[in-house]
Amino acid sequence: MSSESSPSTPSAPSAVWAIFNREFAGYFRTPLAYVFLAVFNAFAISLAFFVGNIYEAGVANLDRFFLYHPWLWAFLAPAAGARLWAEERRQGTIELLLTWPISVWQVAVGKFLAAWLFLATALFITLPIAFTIGYLGDPDVGVIVSGYLGSLLCAGACLGIASIASALTRNQVIAFVTGFLACFLLVLIGYGVFDEFIGGLFSRNIIEEVRRLGLWRNLEPFTLGLVDLRPVAYFLTLSFGGLGLSTIIIERR
Repeated sequence: MSSESSPSTPSAPSAVWAIFNREFAGYFRTPLAYVFLAVFNAFAISLAFFVGNIYEAGVANLDRFFLYHPWLWAFLAPAAGARLWAEERRQGTIELLLTWPISVWQVAVGKFLAAWLFLATALFITLPIAFTIGYLGDPDVGVIVSGYLGSLLCAGACLGIASIASALTRNQVIAFVTGFLACFLLVLIGYGVFDEFIGGLFSRNIIEEVRRLGLWRNLEPFTLGLVDLRPVAYFLTLSFGGLGLSTIIIERR
């Protein structure tokens, strides 16, 4: 005898899809989303041309463009992810949401994927700079695609951290500041200023191991066209680890 699921209980993919549609559309219900996209695009291109001097370098690649993406994601991913749970808790709609015939993890996955796609949209808008480099020179398309892939994974890692911060509080400002500080620390790890700060406290071997936890250190291979398993695992661990931990926090609360 075959068993049929209740018509009032949606399947897991359809439940995640419903939450995904709800959340992704929610980003564009206010002008803030368009401001976010414009700011990311303006800063990404400005940093590449005016700080990274990508044009004066005379080399047809985008490594100087992706150089600043960890800093951008450290600020903008928490800004986009602060609303994941904090807004629901502040408005009191999380109780109503969780009375639907879906599980907490389905809600969490739908929210996370919607936020990640929103960040991917911001990254997609920067494609004209890739076309510009292609027009001015003869870049390696594979290296550019690899750089965009690494940047997208880096965005997901920062979003995973932001989702934990959002699950811990009902205040979006606190969620943003907490997520930003955590992401900022991971960006700082691996730069020379970090080595100088802890150089007198730990041995060189320990410092090198700690540097492996830095966002830029794991993004760098992608900018060179190297899709290594270790950086991919690092970014996905932060992404889905943050997703899982935020789900546990919401379930216990």
